[in-house]
This record gives sequence, C-alpha cells and structure tokens, in this order.
Amino acid sequence: MTEQPCILIAGAAGQVGVELQRSFAGFGKIVAVDLETVDLANADQTRALVRRVQPNVILNAAAYTAVDRAESQRDLAMAINATAPRILAEEALRLDALLVHYSTDYVFNGEKQQPWVETDEPGPLNVYGESKLAGEQAIQQVGGRFLIFRTSWVYGPHGNNFLLTMLRLARERDRLSIVDDQFGSPTTSIELARATRAVTEGVLGGQFGTPQEWSGLYHMTCADSTTWFGFAKAIFAGAEERLKLKPPELTPQATKDYPTPAKRPRNSVLSNRKLLDRFGVRLAGWRAALDDVLQVLSAQVLSSGGTK
Repeated sequence: MTEQPCILIAGAAGQVGVELQRSFAGFGKIVAVDLETVDLANADQTRALVRRVQPNVILNAAAYTAVDRAESQRDLAMAINATAPRILAEEALRLDALLVHYSTDYVFNGEKQQPWVETDEPGPLNVYGESKLAGEQAIQQVGGRFLIFRTSWVYGPHGNNFLLTMLRLARERDRLSIVDDQFGSPTTSIELARATRAVTEGVLGGQFGTPQEWSGLYHMTCADSTTWFGFAKAIFAGAEERLKLKPPELTPQATKDYPTPAKRPRNSVLSNRKLLDRFGVRLAGWRAALDDVLQVLSAQVLSSGGTK
C-alpha cells in the first residue's frame, strides 16, 4: 500500500458521498464519481471505472434508494444495489483493495422486539430491502477485504431526506401527520462518514489485525431510537431554536392509515455492539447528531444572508 492511498468514492453527490469527501480530505488522493461520471447500473462502466482508477480503497455510497419506486423498478434497483456491489467486490479483490459498502435496516422484517444483530435472519418486506440484501450477499460471496455497514434512516444537510422534507413542509403547511408506530435510529451522514474514516484508518494501519479478523458485516447507526413522529418533533424543536422556523402542529398517525407501495418494517432498530467491540467506534446519540446537522444548516443560512 502506498503512503497516500487512492480512494474511490462512488455516489459522491449523495448525502453520504458528500460527507465522505469531507471526512477523508487529507487522508489520500480522492477520486469522486457520481451518476454523471459513471452509471453503476451499467456493469461494463462500473468495471472500467475501477480498472481506470486503480484505487486502494473503494467507498461505495451509491445506491438506488427510492423505496416505493423500487416496487415498480426492480431491475434497476437490483442492478445498482446488487450487481454493482458484486462487480466492485470482484475488482477490489483483484486489486487487493478495501471495499466499504453501505446497506440498510430494511433487510429485516421488523417483527423482532429487540434491536437487530448482525446474525439475525434477514427477511426484507420490499424490493429495496431485497436488492440491498442481495448486494450484501454478493460482496460476502466474493470475499476479500471488505466492510459492510448496515445503517438506518439516513439524513443530513445535503440531498433528499426526511429532515429536509420536514423543513420544507413546515414552510408550506400548518399541520402535519407523521407515522408513530415505526421505530428506528435516525443516523446522520456526518456521523456515518466520521465513523467510516475512523474504522478505515484503523484497518489500513493494521490496528485491528488481519483482514480475516475484521472483514465482515457491521451495524452502524446513531445511538438510541425513536419513531418518525418522535424524530419530527425533535426536528421542529431544534429548527425553531436554530433556524427560527415556526413548527407546524403534529398529529401521530398509524402506518395502516398511510399506505405506501412498499411495506416498511415496524422495528428496524439495529444493535451497534459488534462495531464497538471490534473497532471501538461509537456513533453519537441521534438527538446530538440532529443538533449537529441543524447547526450546519443554521450556518448555511447565516452565510447566505437569508432564510432556508
């Protein structure tokens, strides 16, 4: 390995990709690509990209994440979420590179009462979850040096996500109904990128032993859990203080009263014990992480001299 590793970031314009570029700045030479550069649904383009860049580390933050649309676009979801990760894994193995890939809490059916652990049997309820599970399995079948991080309810100051949708709707409506019977751990792109940098740096530095000891699947979410309703309440409480945004009136809603094309798991809280035990890495609690994102948005407002 060179002293300055070459790091390929796929999905660079997405919310996690943007933060990975910031987090890994100064760590090595970064080659950041997005859909405008390479179409990961195209197997030949994906393979050619890796062979052209010859990276030491591949951070795959690219994914098909339109959960409801995936129900009618199964082939596209599978191409991006399952086939592309397999190709990245094959190319990483050929180069002896490290592949870091992100998966989802939606690989589970949500029926368990306790937080899910890595050894629990997956049972996705929707095409998106199926495609992400297929990606995990493909990487594990290829082998080599890899880290799969399952995360949940990802959001941040960039991209399309629940937080930014809530802030937009608050400016358009006085009342909002939010689902209050699905449980998960809101996780920021900022915390994901920070934790990924910490683990990657330790792995490449030999801190955690051989690849046989650390390669594998880990859960990586912010600590503690809530419902979408609880998350929305916290967002508006923080936005009122940080962004001077008048909060709308919130009404809790049952999942059955808000039908969607794709079924969602009731409980998708993930246990992060394996991540802590192996790497000594712990993400912030979701409330503290939310405040960090609101601080970023507040700073953006101040720098633009207007209101968001």
